[in-house]
Amino acid sequence: MGCFQFLKFMMFAFNGIIFLAGAAILGIGIWVKVDSGSVLNFLGKIDKMPSELSQVLNVGYLLIAIGILLVVIGFLGCCGAMRESKCMLLLFFIIVLLIFIAEVAGAVVILVFRPLAEELFNKIGQAAVNNIRQDYGNNTDVTGLWNSTMSTFKCCGFYNSSDFVGSPYYKKHNNTFPPQCCLNPGSTCTNGIITGCFPKIRKLVDDNTVAIVGVALGIAALELCAMAVSMILFCRIKSESV
Repeated sequence: MGCFQFLKFMMFAFNGIIFLAGAAILGIGIWVKVDSGSVLNFLGKIDKMPSELSQVLNVGYLLIAIGILLVVIGFLGCCGAMRESKCMLLLFFIIVLLIFIAEVAGAVVILVFRPLAEELFNKIGQAAVNNIRQDYGNNTDVTGLWNSTMSTFKCCGFYNSSDFVGSPYYKKHNNTFPPQCCLNPGSTCTNGIITGCFPKIRKLVDDNTVAIVGVALGIAALELCAMAVSMILFCRIKSESV
């Protein structure tokens, strides 16, 4: 009986964390959709942005869906364990199993279609560079968002400082680059030496590949443990009710 109570407590604690995480993700997703000045909405207004990006721009809806799903899973797990409900525990097991299968399928798709992702990033890069050369220094919204992005990530342009060559800002300031591209903050320069935003983010991902894979494997292990515990509780409750 002690082991059974321990499993119930672990099931409740684990799914309580899932419930809170789901609520947080749900809130972020709603904020992304409501915030009209977000970078996602800004990217959607860039001319000649590849149509494939329309799926990425729905990240707000994706976060909302994930948040709702996690809230439901957390609720089923907590209530199923505390109330010893066979129906809730079984439903919890089925949902987590479907998520696990979807994650495995997604990993396979990413590996198989990686070249298509590279092509998509190239199209996004071309559109971003065109946006800089046409509107940076002329359109206040575009200029402000690029400045904010570069200041946040400590980067310069999408690929590098050459993205600004020919832009309205470059022409108005005697062929100089924005302060974000220079070593000395607040000053302009003729040779931008700060890394581009895309290469910097890509390097960050590459440098943390092991950590990302480790987190993914950890999540998969937790899902397997959650399914195992839910089945143990389900079978135990079922045997006691017979």
